[in-house]
Amino acid sequence: MASPAKKRKLNSDSKSSPASRNLDYFFGKQRQAVPSRLAKDAEQEVGGTVDSSTLTDEELARKLQAEWDQEAAGRSSADHESRNSGFGEGSNSTSVSAEVEKDPVEETALNGNVGEVNGSDRGSADVKPVLDSKSKNTLSLQATGSAEDTITSNIPFDESPLTFEPAKYIKDLQGHWAAEGGNASYALLTRCFVLVNSTQSRIKIVDTLVNLLRIIIEGDPNSLLPTVWLATNAISPPYISLELGLGGSAISKALKNVCGLDSKSLKALYDKVGDAGDVAFEAKKKQSFTLRKPKPLTIQGVYQSLVKIASTQGTGSGEIKQRIVDRLLQDARGPEESRYVVRTLCQHLRIGAVKTTMLIALSRAFLLSKPSGADFPVKTRTELAGLKKEALADVWSKAEEVVKACFAKRPNYNDLIPVLLEIGVCDELLVRCGLALHIPLRPMLGSITRDLSEMLTKLQGRDFSCEYKYDGQRAQVHCDSEGKVSIFSRHLELMTDKYPDLVAMIPKIRGDGVSSFIMEGEVVAVDQESGDLKTFQTLANRARKDVAIGSVRVNVCLFAFDLMYLNGEPLLDRPFRERRELLRSLFTEVPNQFTWVKSIDATSQDSETVLEFFKSATDVKCEGIMVKILDNLPNTKLTDEPDENPEIKESAPDPPARPSKGKKKANAKAKASEKEPEKKTRRKALLSTYEPDKRLDSWLKVKKDYSTTFDTLDLIPIAGWHGQGRKSKWWSPILLAVRNEETGSLEAVCKCISGFTDTFYKANKEFYEEGSEHVLGGKPSYVDYEGGHPDVWFEPQEVWEMAFADITLSPVYTAAIGLVSDERGLSLRFPRFLKKRDDKSIDEASTSEFLAGLWRKQEEKVPGAVKEVKDEAGVDEDVL
Repeated sequence: MASPAKKRKLNSDSKSSPASRNLDYFFGKQRQAVPSRLAKDAEQEVGGTVDSSTLTDEELARKLQAEWDQEAAGRSSADHESRNSGFGEGSNSTSVSAEVEKDPVEETALNGNVGEVNGSDRGSADVKPVLDSKSKNTLSLQATGSAEDTITSNIPFDESPLTFEPAKYIKDLQGHWAAEGGNASYALLTRCFVLVNSTQSRIKIVDTLVNLLRIIIEGDPNSLLPTVWLATNAISPPYISLELGLGGSAISKALKNVCGLDSKSLKALYDKVGDAGDVAFEAKKKQSFTLRKPKPLTIQGVYQSLVKIASTQGTGSGEIKQRIVDRLLQDARGPEESRYVVRTLCQHLRIGAVKTTMLIALSRAFLLSKPSGADFPVKTRTELAGLKKEALADVWSKAEEVVKACFAKRPNYNDLIPVLLEIGVCDELLVRCGLALHIPLRPMLGSITRDLSEMLTKLQGRDFSCEYKYDGQRAQVHCDSEGKVSIFSRHLELMTDKYPDLVAMIPKIRGDGVSSFIMEGEVVAVDQESGDLKTFQTLANRARKDVAIGSVRVNVCLFAFDLMYLNGEPLLDRPFRERRELLRSLFTEVPNQFTWVKSIDATSQDSETVLEFFKSATDVKCEGIMVKILDNLPNTKLTDEPDENPEIKESAPDPPARPSKGKKKANAKAKASEKEPEKKTRRKALLSTYEPDKRLDSWLKVKKDYSTTFDTLDLIPIAGWHGQGRKSKWWSPILLAVRNEETGSLEAVCKCISGFTDTFYKANKEFYEEGSEHVLGGKPSYVDYEGGHPDVWFEPQEVWEMAFADITLSPVYTAAIGLVSDERGLSLRFPRFLKKRDDKSIDEASTSEFLAGLWRKQEEKVPGAVKEVKDEAGVDEDVL
């Protein structure tokens, strides 16, 4: 594809090669067919004789258009053959038309020519000639602004669903869609995105999505599934490997090709707005004309294009993907569609419609609407409008819980949406979309506690289990009756190929009577002979794809901690004590390959025992401990936390009544107090069941890096990058360094994005504003960093206190290099900003020697760990 910076050739009378069908060829042929008298008249119309090489693209195109219009007006129908000769041979003319109509995967020549004109050295992005719709043998100018979809622009999606009537708009929309292919237009989705992005109100966001989904359900149910995927910024569930595989260069190239930007203009726009979608928005606003009339995008068409991009592999796949991206941007009508097409391609939609919001919107949409032909009941607007606020909230919440529970057990919209379209939101949905083998359920999560005392306070009066929180990779293991094994990560990604040794071992651990199961555990790198635990960094050295058992160098052990499915029966509603008993009694240990997590049972009275257990966990290189409720309370009516001291509340005398100013007021207060229902607390009951996709106090994690008793470092901020998305106006991440006392240099140790507030980000950006005295013109000679190039270098002058989980060997960061390894420095795992140390100067910041001392202290806690880390190749576990 031609470079966008290539200069446009001068028009001449020389005959171009038919094989090179660029716009110079078309313009040149047209000029040949125009009488010289008309050419002179056209020059006089623009103010005298003008050399065409000095005209801008727009001026040249308009001048030629004037010539063609004048020529067409002066010719009769008998001149038809002469007019065709303006493009040369008839076969050439046919070829041009065919190229315009070609599929984006097959289109080649025309896209390259677009780049040549758009990216001319004049930098014009305002005008592009197109083929006239009435006669494909003449070129005309097509304004892009008029191509925007105005039918959807006034639909009030942000109305309350109780007042919004889809029927008022569907007939007009369907007529509009029929003229453009019959499916719901992408403009409809864009309209929703714009409204959602313009508010921070969660209620408004949900209402907008609900109304959009109702329009789709009633108007074009076949577009509902693609709508949901696009609105959730995905094209498939995580366990199905379908990634777009687009780099920033593909999107940049498309913006250059379609919008006429050169590299300098593109960078200037990006530095100004900080978001690729906003760059597309600004570029499209400046583009007044296009090479051809955009073919309106549909929701299904955009989704299918994304799937095609993701599934295209092999030789030439890069070019095919590029053409599809180019075509999507060419067909985007107006700047808003361009913005969200690019954000979708970047997989960073930024509309605040997360997974939970979409599930809530789906549940409410199917309570109010159904596709034509479906026979499930729906609620009428008048029926819901007559309910009180509490009753309405109860109706919404029941439907939401059903949909959320289904998605937590089977997180795939491809399974959920077709069933919703068939039966709506009902109890049958839980059966049709229940737990299934080889489809991962979303894992239950634990709440964070800052220290042991907080944990013991929360679990006062309850029996619980304390388990080692191993420093490995959480794994969900599925095994069916035929011995097929699937292993999924915490984020539901399929990683069966990563652990062939576990796959071979899993069928062997089944005891008598076990046919199929789903269990959960932690995969940890271990010494195969001694069983000693190794670091997460060692585990990270394993290859991720196509691993052969014979090539495995890092041995692992699966420490199982839960059982969610056994012999075709879900165990999610069983208490944790019962699930744990089944796990330990029905499965067989394999030394240093499969066992259970180390644990103890305790109560809040056993604080000394729990403390010793916590220390033992951190001493053997664990992250901390997990604490889990063992049993449900006998009171099955629990929906909220019981009062801590109910006896005191019952025996306490009523407080004396305050004197009122009048009898009427006193009586009114008395009646109100009688009618007022007992308020519920917001705290949920501590249940011992397995709750997929929920973070509850039933599971608590106490990690060593959360504790205030662990070491911190005083680091110096030395550089920053432009943030992405919401943080595009700030510096994020920020590069930090330690001091090298011997050389006087600053050695980079980590990037940090955690612990900062928006207020801090804003103040930090103002302090380190580009062009200010606190920002350097380039990398200073005294900074030692071998990683990527920051967008800005700071004048070293501040000290920040940082917390972290661990210190790791790093091939990227140079801090303390030579003190613990001759080839690698040290970095921080999960660094987190605590506060500025205004009481310290940079001469008092932490040194590389101090950092190395902390690393040695950390490694001494595990016998043989220093040798292990030095023997194994390290992978940087920096947060980025």
